[in-house]
Amino acid sequence: MAFAPAWADDAVQVTAVRHPVDKSYRKMVKGMDLFEEMHALAPNATLRYRLYPRKRGTDMHIGALYVVGEQVDVAIPVAVDNTFTLRRDLPEDALVRSERRADTMTWRADIRTPGLPPDTRRLGDLRLECLVGMQAGLVSQYPSFLSQFFQFLQSPREFCSRAEVPYLFFAERPLFAVTLHAGERRRTVSIGNLYAGIAHGRTPEEERKYCDCEALIDRAYTLPLGDRSWPDDTLVELEYMDAAKPPADAYALFIGAPKREVRAAFGTGKVLTFDNGYELWAYDFGPAQKPALQREELVLLFDRSATVVAARHRD
Repeated sequence: MAFAPAWADDAVQVTAVRHPVDKSYRKMVKGMDLFEEMHALAPNATLRYRLYPRKRGTDMHIGALYVVGEQVDVAIPVAVDNTFTLRRDLPEDALVRSERRADTMTWRADIRTPGLPPDTRRLGDLRLECLVGMQAGLVSQYPSFLSQFFQFLQSPREFCSRAEVPYLFFAERPLFAVTLHAGERRRTVSIGNLYAGIAHGRTPEEERKYCDCEALIDRAYTLPLGDRSWPDDTLVELEYMDAAKPPADAYALFIGAPKREVRAAFGTGKVLTFDNGYELWAYDFGPAQKPALQREELVLLFDRSATVVAARHRD
């Protein structure tokens, strides 16, 4: 991981921006305190904060953030991967500010145990990311999502300990599948845990402008953070659309099939189309009385040539 140069000691001049991105320095330090308190969830990891785009086309060459207040004006270097750390010796009433408009960026905690396999996260790290992110006030509260708004009134421990937590994580590239792996146990999460739940009718098009995920909906996912049957050392394996593996089961017969053949076999499922030219057809086999995230699923991935390149069956 590449990091930016050391802290700037001199005062800086912040360019004026209407409605800049502001976060409470006090809350972000409280997030750091909670990280230390709950460090056992990720004993070998370190905490950084990370910036993500909220709007398509946002220039994410940030360079620096600024801690600003009546008695402080200090630059914070931002690494090339858009992560940064905060120092603890600044006035608590200060703001952490970017030279970006408030609706163009979102913030997350970034907690990573070193030495994991490629395209893999650790569940304990992500549990702690949720706790720190909520404590630090990083996730916006959207007035149109009244039910979600009241969820954010819970304490971080209450919110992040639910079996299914509506806290969005973001992968590096558009996702095809997310699989939990602990010992001999494996489980691929539902398509309802991916893409801000749009396959299950959540985050409709008209409400995405309020969501942190607007520019990252194809790489957003949630996890059963409060399900303690999955230990903290559980691996979270991320499979990307552009590297999805052909299935080894009966659905391998559909690799290379055009849409007309799939439609003849299964009908047209729930269709999800993404900016990268890929398309998903998802089929839910019920039963209807079973919770949506626990139902049997078939998901087929079509590439830009409109043929099946990957499939996954979740029983």
